[in-house]
Amino acid sequence: MKKLIALFATSTLASTAAVAGVALSGTATITYDDNGSSASATTYDADLTVVGTSGGSTLTAVYGLEGADIATESVDLATTIGPVTIAADMFNVAETNSDDGDGDYLSSEEPDDRSISVSLTAPVGDLSIALDDDGDITLSGTWAGVTLSHNVDDDETTGSASIAGMDVSITNDGGATTWSVGTTVSGVDLTLDSENDVTAAFGLAGNTLTLTHNAARASVSSNATNYSTTAVVAYTTAALSRDLTSGATLTATYSSKDDSLTLKAAVTF
Repeated sequence: MKKLIALFATSTLASTAAVAGVALSGTATITYDDNGSSASATTYDADLTVVGTSGGSTLTAVYGLEGADIATESVDLATTIGPVTIAADMFNVAETNSDDGDGDYLSSEEPDDRSISVSLTAPVGDLSIALDDDGDITLSGTWAGVTLSHNVDDDETTGSASIAGMDVSITNDGGATTWSVGTTVSGVDLTLDSENDVTAAFGLAGNTLTLTHNAARASVSSNATNYSTTAVVAYTTAALSRDLTSGATLTATYSSKDDSLTLKAAVTF
């Protein structure tokens, strides 16, 4: 009970600052999970985003504030020179490297996430042609309300369109196709995807109720670079969220996966 009182009593302060091309924003959340039959847990998360802009160049850095020390989570630099875009990922993420069923990288195979990419985009009528520093060519454009993108080297095609009130998205990657369809019926937002996941969201007396059915997932065996991934049985979640006058959002989520109830208070500033 004390945990619930602490959750509801949490106060938040939101502010925005912009000085000499620098903008600050962030998020903060407090989550209480009764974990069903297991021991309950309360977790905390707070992030600060710093965006520095000068002309056509932007540096974006995200820092985690919830630990004993500020921790860097990402640093990205982007700039444009005419039709050329240069993007640099300057932070190497520290992977978990544990065999816990999440398919983490093996310690010896953890990749270096830092990278620099250079791309050139040239419009040709309604078609845009992009070339990056790996030699990948991407063709993209929108015709009659249908948006298509095709990566020539990766043999990956994506498409999206709104047809008769339905939002359709399709991706074909080397012959493997995934898709999702979303529509609104009597004020209910419905989404169905190729993995048989179904989501329904609708307003309810000032609240938003989201029902999601997650289909079962098969296990994936370990390979040369990753640990194995544990199979997951089908389960359903029901999330009820409400915007508070304090500027925060309170969300209660029930999951049939472990009969757990999660309460989450979040604020974005």
